[in-house]
Amino acid sequence: MTFPIVNPSIIDLNSLENYANQVIPPYITKDNTPPENPITDKGATLGRVLFYDKKLSVNNSISCASCHQQEAAFSDTEPVSFGVNGTTTRHSPRLINLRFGEETKFFWDERAVTLEALIFEPIEDHIEMGFSGTNGQPSLDSLFNRLSAENYYQELFAFAFGDTEINQERIEKAIAQFMRSIQSFDSKYDEGRIAVANDSVPFTNFSTSENLGKKIFLEKPVFDDFGHRIAGGAGCAQCHNPPEFDIDPESGNNGIVGVFGSTNEKDFSITRVPTLRDLTDDSNTAFGGFMHNASMGEISKIYGVIAHYNSIPDVTDNPNIDKRLVPNGHPQQLHLTASESIGLAHFLKTLKGKDVFINPKWSNPFDENGNLNMIPLTTTSVDNTSKETILLYPNPVDTELSIQSDIDFDEVQIIANNGRLIQRKSINSNRPIDLSQLTAGLYFLVFKNHSTQQVYSQKIMVY
Repeated sequence: MTFPIVNPSIIDLNSLENYANQVIPPYITKDNTPPENPITDKGATLGRVLFYDKKLSVNNSISCASCHQQEAAFSDTEPVSFGVNGTTTRHSPRLINLRFGEETKFFWDERAVTLEALIFEPIEDHIEMGFSGTNGQPSLDSLFNRLSAENYYQELFAFAFGDTEINQERIEKAIAQFMRSIQSFDSKYDEGRIAVANDSVPFTNFSTSENLGKKIFLEKPVFDDFGHRIAGGAGCAQCHNPPEFDIDPESGNNGIVGVFGSTNEKDFSITRVPTLRDLTDDSNTAFGGFMHNASMGEISKIYGVIAHYNSIPDVTDNPNIDKRLVPNGHPQQLHLTASESIGLAHFLKTLKGKDVFINPKWSNPFDENGNLNMIPLTTTSVDNTSKETILLYPNPVDTELSIQSDIDFDEVQIIANNGRLIQRKSINSNRPIDLSQLTAGLYFLVFKNHSTQQVYSQKIMVY
């Protein structure tokens, strides 16, 4: 079972989602955010729109989110992704907790030296999004002109950067901010970790098998002269160090060298993987398959990965193999017992959260027709420090909503959280609104004064 697709969520520029100051557990200490591009609510909001906008591909068919889907832990349910001119050659990795790690290089082969440097590679790739400037395809100038023609980008770029100029650097910064904001710390593992001093302590919320798996994950193996384990665990934490479970920057190739769609080609350049958090869906099956070539996961589930590390194949022709996988010059043979393998699988499943799959702030802001659900910043947001106020009570409300205001308005729009206009009412200030016809949920009330062109918005919860 996978998590449901999140319905589009409205963007209210007067009341932004929290991207910049999210709660981070105290035991999470790694943060690779560059000082020149910190996460801001405004920048990440723009980045979210760009991330989901299919206008970033030459034929308006592919967005970043096409290959990095929220319901699949920002990975792809296909083995390899489809672009505007065919299929790519590698599985799209999960975009979870990108900022919480030591490694600052990206892509499976680490060819992007920063997250910002990653952003335009798929956009300019002839196969993926097509703004390559080659083979008859348009260049980036065409993309910038396309985005500049959209009114919402005029507003969003001015909102995030102070003026309406649209260029590569600003797009890189905004999308990178949104991607770094995607975090996942609500797993069963986190529930256990917050209550103890370190990972080596048994977690009280874990089963016996899960605690065994954690122990096997953490402990280094002891090998004989021929690469056979004679004591210790599997040593997974040497390359995937908790509590971030990010990849060690010094990691080499893991022995998986196949190329998708080829029976004899080999790729030794794969030395980077995403965090081990949110590996699978609820059935313990990978999104589109594990590894860069999606060679494991769909059928064998996570046990195929464990089996690979349990007995590393012949690597005599692999110049980039991680030396930790060839103890004493021999491919490692862990000889995991059935209970150890099952425990490892159970432990890895505890790393999956829920919020990252369903939180609206990381969801698609466009509706099924490609329209952006956005309340523009047309006035100063109404807040408690403003001399002009709109007070709504009670909030949450059941039936009748009272309004107390020193602002003149003549219309109120009731907008659902998915951006759909529910109702438009002509109404004078300080008159109650009947909301009894609404189902329970979050709504936006947009107050307008047509003579002054002022617009104010506030959130209301109906129960």
